[in-house]
Amino acid sequence: MSKKELFKRYIFFLIGLFVNALGVSFITKAQLGTSPISSVPYTLSMGFSLTMGTFTFILNMFLIVGQIIFLKKDFKKIQLMQIPISLLFGYFIDFTMSLLSILNPTTYFLKVVFLLIGCCILALGVSIEVIANVVMLSGEAFVSAISTKLKKEFGPTKVCFDVTLVVLSIIISIIMFRRVAGVREGTVVAALIVGMIAKFLTKILGFINTKILVDKEEDEEEEIAS
Repeated sequence: MSKKELFKRYIFFLIGLFVNALGVSFITKAQLGTSPISSVPYTLSMGFSLTMGTFTFILNMFLIVGQIIFLKKDFKKIQLMQIPISLLFGYFIDFTMSLLSILNPTTYFLKVVFLLIGCCILALGVSIEVIANVVMLSGEAFVSAISTKLKKEFGPTKVCFDVTLVVLSIIISIIMFRRVAGVREGTVVAALIVGMIAKFLTKILGFINTKILVDKEEDEEEEIAS
């Protein structure tokens, strides 16, 4: 892969990262819970002075350490790129939460609309990151590490990971608030539909990889050389 192509892919990935954060914030602003991966940071941010973005970064650091423990020598140095990416992702979440601060849906119908819009935006962000194909976010990378070591399929492992985070969020909220907070029906909806929408969008946007991201000049040079 040429430096030009790698640069384009990272720029595209950063766009996806921002869209991802915007989707998370939209879902959260719907006030029907948040996505499973953001449930722990969101719940903690409700009880402490630190922001949701800051807690997201902290969670991601734990997940990176977890990858190192699981993979040991198989942990590739390129995966350390997750650290600055996690920092940027946390900032994007706080920025988009602030950006959407004027939005306050008052009826349940509007909350559902916000939730569905947020799920679509989040799915778009995920599909962009998949197409960019440079580095995983810490959540997906952690699941990949577990599934690799335990020789399990990624999909079921991801479901178990999401359920674990949601259960942990519920436990934290009960301890802190004596009630369930931060996890609601929107969390379940996001868990069920974001992946399906992302898979659909990835197929539709697949042309971006071949038409825009791939360095055609390098491919032509390789053909001539062969």
